[in-house]
Amino acid sequence: MNQITVLEAVTAFAPWLEPTDAELDAIELEMPAILADVDLLDAQITAMDRPANELDARRIRRARHRALTARRALSNQTAASVPGGAA
Repeated sequence: MNQITVLEAVTAFAPWLEPTDAELDAIELEMPAILADVDLLDAQITAMDRPANELDARRIRRARHRALTARRALSNQTAASVPGGAA
């Protein structure tokens, strides 16, 4: 019975818990980096399930490179949008 009252209390405030448009825009901006991080984690988890081999090492290295490239692009895009940034 306690769970029902907690659920009612949580859903009663649901409209105020929704993300704002600015937060959704920030998530959309970061989505390529998030997806690259997910791919890196997938490669690492896959490599944990079996003995180490060159193919897994290459897959992790490529996924890490894609994640770093996505983070760099996000960082450059964010820095370019900030007024008065570094010259």
